[in-house]
Amino acid sequence: MRLLLVEDDNHVAAALSAVLARHGYDVTHARSGEEALQALVPESASFGVVLLDLGLPDQDGYEVCARIRKRTSIPVIMVTARSDVRSRIHGLNLGADDYVVKPYDTGELLARIHAVSRRTAHEDANAGGESTLRLGAVHIELPTRQVSVDGVVVQLTRKEFDLLALLAQRPGVVFRREQIISEVWQTSWEGTGRTLEVHVASLRSKLRTPALIETVRGVGYRLVAPAA
Repeated sequence: MRLLLVEDDNHVAAALSAVLARHGYDVTHARSGEEALQALVPESASFGVVLLDLGLPDQDGYEVCARIRKRTSIPVIMVTARSDVRSRIHGLNLGADDYVVKPYDTGELLARIHAVSRRTAHEDANAGGESTLRLGAVHIELPTRQVSVDGVVVQLTRKEFDLLALLAQRPGVVFRREQIISEVWQTSWEGTGRTLEVHVASLRSKLRTPALIETVRGVGYRLVAPAA
């Protein structure tokens, strides 16, 4: 799989590229946001994942992510030292598919790349349905992967949609954290748990209905269907 690495530090990029190459990835290195955007113009469909560092010399990585998302649906994994939840939610709201905090373990990064690419490959399996799920003001169209609140379309990332669709198809049923991670992230890797929490927080914010997704302490989450 081809991977676009956006990293301004040549030493970091060289070391990471070598590791990724040993695991079968064909890495293209972009040293700035503009260089990354240019790399996506002619051959965007051939990249499987974009690994985006937020500390770029020419523009903020968040802006680069937003511009990437406007032109392509390629999975984007943000890499940054900003570890607070607000920064993570902001990145996910802009369309990032995952968020890795520095310093990270190489195995963790590889697991996240693998999980994102696997989930993308499985997306089409959910595209053949004809169902529209209605949860009060929230409407979920499974075939088109579109969500609206009070008739206004809400932009969700792939994983946000997959998470919401999973919970919404069985309202009231408690999904264990391990089950959600397995079905949405296509992995059993335990470190994904923190990412799950961030995605739930982001969904609550975007849907403007925090009570829609209930935390079942020590177990997982369930979707609480609004009263008719």
